[in-house]
Amino acid sequence: MDNDERAKLRTLLNYWIEHNKEHSQEFREWAGKAKVFVEVEAYQEMLQAAQEMDQASESLSRALRRLEEKE
Repeated sequence: MDNDERAKLRTLLNYWIEHNKEHSQEFREWAGKAKVFVEVEAYQEMLQAAQEMDQASESLSRALRRLEEKE
């Protein structure tokens, strides 16, 4: 991978991490609204999705750290 590709990958990883955080927050917000409407199953699934998004962000953060370690 050349330096331009590495730089682009770092940029993409940072973007994806931030984007996932925004989605996770939005999932939690709407899950709370679903809970108010007694949509417990939807609430639980949306919280699960938020947790999985957080896990994806953690994996992307580890990938970014590993990439940066090799620079």
